[in-house]
Amino acid sequence: MDYRPLGRTGISVSQLCLGAMMFGAFGNPDHDESIRIIHKALDAGINFIDTADGYSAGESELIVSKALAGGRRESVVLAVKFGIPFGEGPNHSGASRRWITEAVEGSLRRLQTDWIDLYQVGVPDPTTDIDETLSALSDLVHAGKIRSFGASKVPASEIVEAQWTAERRGHERFRTEQPPYSLLTRAIEYDVLPTCLRHGMGVLTYSPLAGGWLSGKYRMGWEVSGPGSAARAQRSGVYDSTNPANAAKLDAADALGALADEAGMTLPAVTSAIIGPRTMEHLDTYLAADGIDLPSDLLDRIDQIVPPGVTINVADNNWNFGTPALSAAFRRR
Repeated sequence: MDYRPLGRTGISVSQLCLGAMMFGAFGNPDHDESIRIIHKALDAGINFIDTADGYSAGESELIVSKALAGGRRESVVLAVKFGIPFGEGPNHSGASRRWITEAVEGSLRRLQTDWIDLYQVGVPDPTTDIDETLSALSDLVHAGKIRSFGASKVPASEIVEAQWTAERRGHERFRTEQPPYSLLTRAIEYDVLPTCLRHGMGVLTYSPLAGGWLSGKYRMGWEVSGPGSAARAQRSGVYDSTNPANAAKLDAADALGALADEAGMTLPAVTSAIIGPRTMEHLDTYLAADGIDLPSDLLDRIDQIVPPGVTINVADNNWNFGTPALSAAFRRR
């Protein structure tokens, strides 16, 4: 397993990050099996785990805590997201100082740890001043409860605004960005990746399988049945083959699948990504991608199917302030 610098934090992380979204009720409800998957990933050299308080209402954090017991925590870089609604009440979500202060204590308690290496705003919050968010997160760094912090699904213009605000106000700054990125979702190549590079930010990409579209299940002439996990099954519209945008994704996924078959590979050959296995078999497939370097001619053929900087279905960029409902509410303010 190769290790890379996490932006300019001085922390080194494995090029594959173990995403814990599928551990718990929304994915694999078997705690013992989930723990075995985590242990196998760690034994394979992965030292980076990403979870969130909203994954199965905190159950994912509890499973990760069990897996890291017995001295494993010290060798793991632990990333945690917050921001989606957690519990009852209008103030149990977002990126306000009030919720950040409460949410971090809950995550620390469930994870049974004294610190979080990377604490991330999982959903952009347009109702909270960025100065308020940066101030609260900076205080957590100074208190030693988190080592650094980042964000997720933020467009390049807002990344720049946050960096400017941190410098102007004397706050700690966002050290990472976590966007969706796959062979079907390449919009971040246009401006997000160059912006992060200029500001020395690490990039944790998620959904390398494009929500399952690149798993090999979706090929021309096959029935589009949707994902196996309960969490993704709730988003049935994402897999509606009558949607023109999904039809275009199916065309691209089929072409990429044929290219992978020709090259003797399974999709995807992606590195530096958050992987989200639900089963041990899924993990084995992801680990098989470690160390693969694609030749230039193969990369050129991929670019012919999905050009650089292009996302087949723009909704997959997830830059609509978290959810469609929140986006609509924001537009109507």
